[in-house]
Amino acid sequence: MTTYRILRLGARGDGVAEGPLFAPRTLPGEEITGTPDGDRLTDIRVVSPSPDRVRAPCRHFATCGGCQLQHASDSYVAAWKADQVRVALRIRGIEAEIGPVLTSPPASRRRAVLAARRTKSGALAGFHARASDQVVEVPDCQLLHPDLMPAFDAARDLARAGTSRKAGIAVTATLSRAGLDLAVRGGKPLDGPLRLSLAALAERHDLARLAWEDETVLTRRAPVQVFAGVPVVPPPGAFLQATAEGESALVAEVLALLDGARQVADLFAGCGTFSFPLAQRAAVHAVEGSPEMIAALDHAARHAQGLRPISHAARDLFRRPLDATELAGFDAVVIDPPRAGAEAQIAEIARSRVPRIAHVSCNPATFARDAAQLLAAGYRMGRVCVVDQFRWSSHVELVAGFHLD
Repeated sequence: MTTYRILRLGARGDGVAEGPLFAPRTLPGEEITGTPDGDRLTDIRVVSPSPDRVRAPCRHFATCGGCQLQHASDSYVAAWKADQVRVALRIRGIEAEIGPVLTSPPASRRRAVLAARRTKSGALAGFHARASDQVVEVPDCQLLHPDLMPAFDAARDLARAGTSRKAGIAVTATLSRAGLDLAVRGGKPLDGPLRLSLAALAERHDLARLAWEDETVLTRRAPVQVFAGVPVVPPPGAFLQATAEGESALVAEVLALLDGARQVADLFAGCGTFSFPLAQRAAVHAVEGSPEMIAALDHAARHAQGLRPISHAARDLFRRPLDATELAGFDAVVIDPPRAGAEAQIAEIARSRVPRIAHVSCNPATFARDAAQLLAAGYRMGRVCVVDQFRWSSHVELVAGFHLD
């Protein structure tokens, strides 16, 4: 069997040997043997391990595709994630200070998408195996919050009740103040008997809320999330920061960057992750593409006390970004776009010359593209804060501030 040397880690956390050939669960500097299969190596055996290699804390790591980097030390993963940001910026000709990486602890994930399917003898629920539609059960998962773990049992019952053997379901499981909040995609069409089965299932598993496709089947208790002391009931399956610790770190950094601002635009606002903390000290205009999330934010804002004014709009910021004229009245912007970034909206922000910007991103490459636009318009960029709330994954999140002199 041929020997290979791992040169670096790729963006998805795989080791990369000359070729390139990708070798999962390997680290730079390691000598391995393996069998080429297209651009991947299989039957991998580590001959010479890296000093950064550790024993994976989860017994499911070898089969589950949920984590990519449990075989690397925490210090190595943090340095690698910081370097992912550094390299993405350098590709755009940008040098930046990267602050300490803030990593969420094990067993802290409060939101995850579970896979479930029926079998001959019952049902399976877990995560997909790497690059596969095979469902791997993970009863000892070291990633999820303990209070989220019962969602696996509920997902099995959901698969039994609402799927055929030929199809699986995706169950977005969120931990709320009132318990489990589940939203299902990919199941059978809702009919009378299925509704009755799902209602009984929700009672049996003590679910706070259960949604099936785009319909809420049952709400037994309002699945509340709390942002800066304000209770919010998001729509089923709505975006939520993956860990409470990660959310706290992101919010703290945004508040520090925009300290003293009086009028803030919160773009891609979701249900108010940043809007409500900012509204403790500034008037906020929240803009989000999902009308349902804006409705949840609006309802919470109207019942909250002690906040500055919060206005809002449901608007697709990709097709219709706030233009420079609309942004002229703000002295700060926070923007938290999805992985595609916000190229059109960033261009309008740059034209507006708004004095301060807090840019939250989950993709170093699109962040670097957006940062280059702002720097070309005369902004200066401060320290980049990397927040690792997707522990043991290749996922990287960050916050950076921009200001005009």
